[in-house]
Amino acid sequence: QVQLVESGGGTVQAGGSLRLSCAASGRTLSYYRMGWFRQAPGKERDFVAAITWTGRFTYYADSVKGRFTISRDNAKNTVYLQMNSLKPEDTAVYYCAAGSPLRADYGSPGGYDYWGQGTQVTVSS
Repeated sequence: QVQLVESGGGTVQAGGSLRLSCAASGRTLSYYRMGWFRQAPGKERDFVAAITWTGRFTYYADSVKGRFTISRDNAKNTVYLQMNSLKPEDTAVYYCAAGSPLRADYGSPGGYDYWGQGTQVTVSS
C-alpha cells in the first residue's frame, strides 16, 4: 500500500505561482509512475501531468504545457507540481496518483492505483 498526501494548495491571483507537493509513505515511490490530476466542481477528473519512475520522461495536458512542471525526488519520496502563470480556469482540487510503470495509460485516472486526498487550488481573476 502507498499513502499519498498532497500539500501546497491555496488561493493565488491570476499570473501567480504555486508549488504542490505529494509525499508518500508505506512504500517507496521510486518504482511508480506518478501523475497529477485535477477536478473542478461538476466536472470530471482531468489529467494534468505525469512523470516516469526514472523521471526521464514527462507528459502534460495541452492546457498546462509550458506553465506547469512535474518533477520528483525519489530520495525524499516526493513528487512536485510547479504551477506558473496560473489562470482562473486552473481552479480545481488537485490530486496526485501512483501507478504501475508497466502501464501506458498515463493520462487516464484508471491507469493509477493509489490516490491522495487532494488539495484545493483557487486562482482569482
